Amino acid sequence: MAKCEALSLLESLCQDLDLILSVLSLVYLLVCFPLGLCYNVLLVAVNLSNKVSMTMPDVYFVNVAVAGLVLNLVAPVELLGSAFTRWHAWEYSYELHITLLILFNISSLVVMYSTTLLSLDYYIERALPRTYMSSVYNTKHVCGFIWGGAVLTSFSSLLFYVCNHISTKMVECSKMQNEEAADAIMLFIGYAVPAAAVLYAFVLILRIRKESTPLDQDSGRLDPSIHRLLLASVCVQFALWTPYYTALLAHTVTGAPRHVGSGHHSLSYNFAMRASKLLAFSSSFAMPLMYRQMNKNFAGKLQRLLGRLHCRDQSCPHERSAVQQVVT
Repeated sequence: MAKCEALSLLESLCQDLDLILSVLSLVYLLVCFPLGLCYNVLLVAVNLSNKVSMTMPDVYFVNVAVAGLVLNLVAPVELLGSAFTRWHAWEYSYELHITLLILFNISSLVVMYSTTLLSLDYYIERALPRTYMSSVYNTKHVCGFIWGGAVLTSFSSLLFYVCNHISTKMVECSKMQNEEAADAIMLFIGYAVPAAAVLYAFVLILRIRKESTPLDQDSGRLDPSIHRLLLASVCVQFALWTPYYTALLAHTVTGAPRHVGSGHHSLSYNFAMRASKLLAFSSSFAMPLMYRQMNKNFAGKLQRLLGRLHCRDQSCPHERSAVQQVVT
């Protein structure tokens, strides 16, 4: 009798949590999603229209913004499905589920490694200003390698999908049908390695800040506000992504079922995974908003971009004066 009452209480609690998650998902889609999409597009457009004035951190934040746009594509499809909201708009196939998972994993890796390499390059810039190592040119090539590495790492999910549709008589594929192994790879490469690298970079940065030198007055150094932006972005990224990777750790260790099953462990795990994924989607909204608020050069670049767009259809005063000078 007591066991039945406990189960009924657990089911009612899960229903309440599902309702809360449904409401939060809809709030995200109505508020955070359009703002995140708008700010990510602005961040990319403003910086790419001012390539000459781009700095090393700008390149990494553009990279994160592009990954945020990919998350913006995945978010509405997943959040309007039956897994996140009671008032779902559609049910999607297993093929689409795998596609969304691969895009989500790629974005996750790009975000985490861009943040990590930003920390390491910022240390290099502070220790050795005006060097080629942390230049914008190098950073652009590094970002290309980040995307390539993210695609290759997420390839394990694609292999799992392919093997799941091939005859189980094939020994190789039957051994690869293991979601725990795929999650363990993502956990190690996508979280453990970046976390260790960021911690190491922060230790080095703090050591340099304690050992002030005449180079600190160098006008060629990055703006001091970049340090605050770096610290805030790293903290926010790890705060929003840690719950998701913690859920992956639980799945790897306990082998908890990813899809709906029986037992309160399954219900708890599924809710934790969905809630943590909603937090991860929020990073696509938080990062460009922080960049907009904490980067003092963004407002000026945005005004210049809007001015050029306004002058596209009509001649601007400075353009008319330039034409007059040429005529005279």
